[in-house]
Amino acid sequence: MNRRTTRRQFLQAGAAAAAAFTILKRPGLAHGYPANAALRIGCVGVAGRGADNLGALLHEDVVALCDVDAAALEGAVKQHPELAKAAQFRDFRKMVDAGGLDAVAVSTPDHVHAPAAAYALRAGLHVYCEKPLCHEIHEVRTLTELARAKKRVTQMGTQIHAEPNYRRVVEVVKSGAIGDVTEAHVWVGNDYCGGERPGDEPPVPATLDWDLWLGPAPARPYHPKYAPFWWRGWWDFGTGSLGDMACHHMDLSFWALDLTHPVSVECEGPPVHAESTPAWLIAKYVMKRKDGTTLPLTWYHGGKRPPHFADGRVSKWDGNGTLFVGTKGFLVSDYSRYVLAPEKEFAGFKPPAPSIPDSIGHHKEWTEACKGNGTPLCRFDYSGPLTEAVLLGGVAYRAGKKVAWDPVKLTTGDAAADAWLKREYRAGWKL
Repeated sequence: MNRRTTRRQFLQAGAAAAAAFTILKRPGLAHGYPANAALRIGCVGVAGRGADNLGALLHEDVVALCDVDAAALEGAVKQHPELAKAAQFRDFRKMVDAGGLDAVAVSTPDHVHAPAAAYALRAGLHVYCEKPLCHEIHEVRTLTELARAKKRVTQMGTQIHAEPNYRRVVEVVKSGAIGDVTEAHVWVGNDYCGGERPGDEPPVPATLDWDLWLGPAPARPYHPKYAPFWWRGWWDFGTGSLGDMACHHMDLSFWALDLTHPVSVECEGPPVHAESTPAWLIAKYVMKRKDGTTLPLTWYHGGKRPPHFADGRVSKWDGNGTLFVGTKGFLVSDYSRYVLAPEKEFAGFKPPAPSIPDSIGHHKEWTEACKGNGTPLCRFDYSGPLTEAVLLGGVAYRAGKKVAWDPVKLTTGDAAADAWLKREYRAGWKL
């Protein structure tokens, strides 16, 4: 792709977008939307998860596309020709500053979630943001409080929350079918781990703005070991398998067991690496529940699993999952199925009548709520505390010690551990 042509195209698109947005501005949620009007959405990140989110938002009016890679923008339009007239940007700040948007969807690597979402919220826009909500706990709390103060509609990208199976599991657990739940276990096979920092410096792809990709993270040379996918295994950009997957899988425990926040967490794993996330981890949480009681919840990744399978207490289970241990039995679930054990004791089990309404769709929950219709179940008031709990596991692992958690003061009470709650942004970036 010719860089000069690309730059000219972006400048033209940006100018056209600014003019169009200025003309077409509408009142926001506080003033009501015109009947049957579509939301005007800007998408930040349009490849990978961003491509999925973009496709799921086309029932509204996607009027702006933003990505640090021109090839991703070209690919989005090629896949969805109806977006040919959408304005294109490389920098989300310029997209928001152009005006005229109602909402923004953020689908960047983890380290850019917070600055992009905060910039949109401060501009008065509704925000959808991929999981984990942020890279650091300080960022999570900032976004949660900012969304509340701005009275904007939010949703974190935990798409499985909208699927029927999670609803049925919540109903079964809350019905008391397995008795009082005394502990929970959550595991995935993923083992994102960056390894050692590469020593070579291959050229930056002609279509990629590497400086914008780095965003608030410390500067380093480009390498395909970071972008477009493996950033997940590097602390500067991602949060490892725990951050990448626990917001999906621990979500089920949060919902079914009415969890609020960790009391403490301690970890087992390989020696801490300064730059790379661990290939395996066992994070032992003590979680507070809404009724004031506590409950142990253990996270595993990288081939580690609960001992209940090896010792025969629960039958073999392939793949990722969640195990609820009750006084009357066990329930094992993943995204789409669940089983009760021991199987002979639950033969002929009849689940309770459904009480949680089916979702209209994870993305549509958000877009409809932006118009004043309903409330998204994964709004930041819910997904913020979930993400804080997930990220605290990474804090404990990196600190190399058991940490307590004060969710009001936002501290572990330990200065060395608290150092991992917040980091300084690179010059030119702010939350």
